[in-house]
Amino acid sequence: MWRLRISSSKWIATVASIWILCSCGADTFSIYSSVLKSSQGYDQLTLDTVAFFKDFGSNSGVLAGLLYSAVTVNNNSGGGGPWVVHVAGAIQNFIGYFMMWASVVGLIQRPPVALMCLFMFLSSHAAVFFATANLVTGVRNFPQSSGTIVGILKGFLGISGAIMVQAYGIFCKGKPSTFILMLALLPTFVSILLMTFVRIYEANTVDDVKRLNGFAIVALIIAGYLMIKLILENIFSLPLWAHINTFIFMLLLLASPLGIAIKDQREDSKRFLQMFSSESNHLKENQAKDSLDYHELPDGEGQVHDDLDDKILPYEEGMNLLQALRTINFWLLFIAMVCGMGSGVAVVNNFSQIGKSLNYTAVEVNNLVTLWSICNFVGRIGVGYLSDYLLHTRGWTRPLLMAISLAAMATSHIVFASNLPGILYIVSILVSICYGSLWSLMPTITSEIFGIRHLGTIFNAIGLACPVGSYIFSVRVIGYIYDTQAAGEDHSCFGTHCFLLSFLIMAFLALLGCLAAIALFFRTRRFYQLVVIRRLKHYLR
Repeated sequence: MWRLRISSSKWIATVASIWILCSCGADTFSIYSSVLKSSQGYDQLTLDTVAFFKDFGSNSGVLAGLLYSAVTVNNNSGGGGPWVVHVAGAIQNFIGYFMMWASVVGLIQRPPVALMCLFMFLSSHAAVFFATANLVTGVRNFPQSSGTIVGILKGFLGISGAIMVQAYGIFCKGKPSTFILMLALLPTFVSILLMTFVRIYEANTVDDVKRLNGFAIVALIIAGYLMIKLILENIFSLPLWAHINTFIFMLLLLASPLGIAIKDQREDSKRFLQMFSSESNHLKENQAKDSLDYHELPDGEGQVHDDLDDKILPYEEGMNLLQALRTINFWLLFIAMVCGMGSGVAVVNNFSQIGKSLNYTAVEVNNLVTLWSICNFVGRIGVGYLSDYLLHTRGWTRPLLMAISLAAMATSHIVFASNLPGILYIVSILVSICYGSLWSLMPTITSEIFGIRHLGTIFNAIGLACPVGSYIFSVRVIGYIYDTQAAGEDHSCFGTHCFLLSFLIMAFLALLGCLAAIALFFRTRRFYQLVVIRRLKHYLR
């Protein structure tokens, strides 16, 4: 019987989600930003404006969240479902990147800046549809391990940039315009191919955490492998056949989660056949006895009333977006994300220009993008797992970890001012880990404070903090200050002074975000103790 169910399980859905997210090519703007700038005749401020619409699109997920809620609220596996969200994302991805590629290679006339901003918005807006469809489905399939599954999926999304850079080095090295075409085709094809496997299965098993660790281990092996390859490429000049063989080996590693999923589904099916009768009776008893409820702290209070079960919404329902917008906790989380995500994405968007100002070669800038993807992945998957572990074993709340990440990010920005040899590599490692951890913590905190029924809408609304921060940091801070320092017809600047003031400003605002996260920690500490931890114990019975 398990053979018949192998294609319709939450484990297969997780593998499909991993593969879709791996193809997205996140944070690879630096690969093609130079050809975009030169082919369109942009100065740095204009390029950063276009980059802002990339960030705005990749974090404007309210429509994706609303669409997800509409097609899944009453239909988990019928005519509607997460596949609808994937289709919407695939269409936008192809149109955006294809038109951008056509503009760069001269297939169409050079578009106005506003139209290029629209192409950039569409291409990046697709990614948030992919992320919403897979992330929210993962949380609903593994509610008792939300931190771990968010970390895994966000981690693979983060490392997708490094994976795509490896493909770029083999198939279109030195041709960034061809890389844009690859981004138009590959994510579109993969999402359409696998979207029907991504479904919601809300039945839970006790040992999901241990079995999810298998996916995490594979992800860590891939990240370690890419890191070793990056080090070797900086020491030796690898021939083409070596690049091809290492790429094939990486594809085999990416295929390995399928074996884990088949093994886990086989175990679930055997358990289902052996214990169907007793399990169904037990579940009916639990549904009659237990109604685990949700509560968000009233403004100005730090307590949860004793009559919790009778007066608050169930976790599966939670708040909608309008209700969440009326809470102080929403805005504290939003401010923390503006300061943290905004400064982080400003760094990766300007890698090419920062590297050029410090006399880094094009190859070294590509390596920085790969390094960013790997460390971003480590932050996402590592802090996702760590937050679950600390919450389960010691009761440490996730807002506390968010405050620590923001403090570390502020320190990372200050490190840039030290002007040490290889400083950009150090900054890339530190900022990307902190940035990745925020993307792992934010959706999980959102699900715990506001519930999961409207998770896609609410966490994508909070995700708007990233483009808001990107506009502040990339356009109004970095772009403006760089252009005041630049000289010559190519609007270039050389030396640490080009970005020093920008990094100091970002450090100050990251500390402001840390203070907002600390305030959120104190406001929700009692709530976590009485509701969230109790909810987790309920799922693990």
